[in-house]
Amino acid sequence: MHRFLLMLLLVALALPGAARAENPVLMMATTTSTDDTGLLDVLQPAFAADTGIDLRWTGVGTGKALELGKNCDVDVLLVHAPGAEKAFVEAGHGVNRVQLMYNDFVIVGPAADPAQVKGLSVRDALAKFAQTSTPFCSRGDDSGTHKKELGLWKEAGMAVPEKEAWYIQTGQGMLPTINVASEKGAYTLTDRGTFIKYEASHNGNPPMVILVEGDGALFNQYSGIAVNPEKCPNAKYDLAMKYIEWMASPATQKLIGEFSLMGKPLFVPNAGK
Repeated sequence: MHRFLLMLLLVALALPGAARAENPVLMMATTTSTDDTGLLDVLQPAFAADTGIDLRWTGVGTGKALELGKNCDVDVLLVHAPGAEKAFVEAGHGVNRVQLMYNDFVIVGPAADPAQVKGLSVRDALAKFAQTSTPFCSRGDDSGTHKKELGLWKEAGMAVPEKEAWYIQTGQGMLPTINVASEKGAYTLTDRGTFIKYEASHNGNPPMVILVEGDGALFNQYSGIAVNPEKCPNAKYDLAMKYIEWMASPATQKLIGEFSLMGKPLFVPNAGK
């Protein structure tokens, strides 16, 4: 009798695992911002409920995410470096790039603003950092944010100051880089969504604050890309397209728009625009 009850218990415990194992698995490489902000933690259960697909992701810089796609290690990408994404697609590694949402980049620094850049344009703020040798933290990790930062130096007519002592390359994700900048009394470039997450972790009173914002050069587009099955025969193209289409659907776009911390939206949906 005891053995029979034990067998029933083992079968009951095995059934949920067996059911989960039958769900198709979609592998995604995405940016640290979609991961760190908690957006994917909100969207993943809804996606599973709507499609029966188990989404699993790794949050890395966009450069690394594109490499994972190129190496056939994932099925779909959710990234934010339009120039690099277009090159990825043109090289045949990805297909069906669809814009899904956006936010913007901001320059943050110590609340005391020792470089006095509050309200300046991006071009003028970067010039002032260089002129005054004010510490500036770069992610230095080939992420979408790092790519944007490099482009901003170029647009400002300046070489990237990578050999200057005041230019600090962390080689880390966005939240760690903000923390390094805070420790060193430095400035850094971040996407607004991640900064709001950082702000919330300090109960709305962080030592780092937004000082440069609203410049048109700071627009930050996020897009989905399916890995090309012709390059990667094992890529789950059908599942990737289901995910992209689901992200672009009105219901999901509404979820993205409603995702907020401290009453502040982190991303703005813009699929089909």
